[in-house]
Amino acid sequence: MISLRRYAVFASAVALLLLLGGYFHEPIVSQAKYRFGKKTQLAAQPGDTPIEVTPAGPFRWDTVSTQYRIPTPLVQLPAGPAKKLPKVQFDFPKETAEHATKREERLAAVHRSFERCWQAYKQHAWGHDELAPLSGGVRDGFGGWAASLVDNLDNLWIMGMKEEFSEAVEKAIAIDLGLSTTETINVFETTIRHLGGLLAAYDVSGDKRLLDKAKEFGEMLLKAFDTPNRLPITRWKPQQALSGNQEADGVVLVAEIGSLSMEFTRLSQVTGNTKWYDAIDRITRLFDEQQQKTHLPGMWPVVVNAKTADLTEDTFFTLSAMSDSLYEYFPKMHALLGGLEPVYEKMYNGSMATAIKDNLWRPMTPENADILMSGNVRASSQEKARLDPQGQHLVCFAGGMFALGGKLFDQPAHLEIGKKLTDGCIWAYKALPMGIMPEVFNMVACESRASCSWDEKKWRDEVKSRHSEKVDIDEAIKELRLPKGFTDITDRRYILRPEAIESVFILYRVTGEQRYQDAAWDMFMAITNATTTQLANAALSDITYSPAELAQGTTGGTTQFDSMESFWMAETLKYFYLMFSEPDVISLDDFVFNTEAHPFKRMLPA
Repeated sequence: MISLRRYAVFASAVALLLLLGGYFHEPIVSQAKYRFGKKTQLAAQPGDTPIEVTPAGPFRWDTVSTQYRIPTPLVQLPAGPAKKLPKVQFDFPKETAEHATKREERLAAVHRSFERCWQAYKQHAWGHDELAPLSGGVRDGFGGWAASLVDNLDNLWIMGMKEEFSEAVEKAIAIDLGLSTTETINVFETTIRHLGGLLAAYDVSGDKRLLDKAKEFGEMLLKAFDTPNRLPITRWKPQQALSGNQEADGVVLVAEIGSLSMEFTRLSQVTGNTKWYDAIDRITRLFDEQQQKTHLPGMWPVVVNAKTADLTEDTFFTLSAMSDSLYEYFPKMHALLGGLEPVYEKMYNGSMATAIKDNLWRPMTPENADILMSGNVRASSQEKARLDPQGQHLVCFAGGMFALGGKLFDQPAHLEIGKKLTDGCIWAYKALPMGIMPEVFNMVACESRASCSWDEKKWRDEVKSRHSEKVDIDEAIKELRLPKGFTDITDRRYILRPEAIESVFILYRVTGEQRYQDAAWDMFMAITNATTTQLANAALSDITYSPAELAQGTTGGTTQFDSMESFWMAETLKYFYLMFSEPDVISLDDFVFNTEAHPFKRMLPA
């Protein structure tokens, strides 16, 4: 990851550095280096040399004046009672005693895994962003604002860890937003982890101290919008907000500017202050206005220009990294706003029609599996759209998105697409020797989605084409450790990602099919068997080795490296936990998840 939750295409040099991080286990400790707020010059006596003094008390972003005028009147939240939207969750029958016993045993196993990680974080990294799970050190790449703690407040409540919740709330409300361990703040990451985490914890617990803290983060994040065109600076230097002269960037990842809507909307809903909704509605209208003007009409490119408000120039289109949550938030915003704002349904329908046509593909597999995956497209006015049949663990979220959109917008065909995309990720997990799918890979795209028979020669020819420097194709397949069907694995890591279990969870709650619970258990066991450390769980550098090879010391006995991002507990373990909870725990008819798995209360009919 480019230090991001979701947006990274990993170069080999970066992967190597991360791999080396698994062998050099020094603790990584970041001290607060950046203090925001203007200092005051004071002199003890007339004639003394003045000294700079920072005003006492926590710094308050709501006292910072705005340089650029905010257009008035502010856009208001949609008015009126929520519409009665289609039911999302399956009507689960009363479970048998046998099923209840198995489910509760699995639930307890997930709970133990979470509790173990939480206690390790509390003991070794309390108040820091992340625990380094091999060394016991800490990482502070998200401002040093206790990302793992804030990210897991709602988990502590949902899992019944009320004493730990109270302790964590006390720590969270004491976070000083006048101090940061990083000069640059990633607005998207801070929004989904911190603002989203506080809002969800407030929604499930009702603790108003969390809402007050969410407002503090909201006030700070709103200052990133203080630009001439009121579009945000996504990689923001807070000190510049104090000196003025900010302007939005010319090169911005589309998901980073397009995925602030849920959190800002929810903050306006629960505070009654529409200024946060006004800020993101301006972005929404821009996306709506330019949706059919891009090189692949219906979708937006990965890179956009916020400085000139141009979303059309780039030629690279995907549902995967750097774009994903932009599309994910369309059906979720529809649900959050009770169906009162039609623009999100419009943008969902337009973008998914294009994605279904151009980005989705069926991989050729030895089992002739009827599955789908989502790839990348190059398109311009000069040439026809070209598909790269690449798969990513990150894009596994798409199965759940299609399923949710299919239910909310009454489109059964989208639910079927969601099933096939989710089944594609389940297949990819099972295809690898560890039982875990890689970050990034390629396969052969079938010519038809309706039928596709395995062709060994075609697969081998594609492997040879991709790896022409290898003299012998059999040696190449062996050396590259390519399971049948895979033509390349360009990123062999597993960084404790949640996207596959996210879609498996949603498909289970939507369809009620038991096979999803069984698939989830297989995934959980494979992941925990490979990632568990003496302290918690660690990311993996290479999932193409078999457990037997690891036991024999082929890789030195481990592929773990010293990283455990906050989303491991906040998302991955949350979805596993909810997978085996009773279905009414955080029902999809009552809540909608942001992209960091934080549940927000939906606007529902009275």
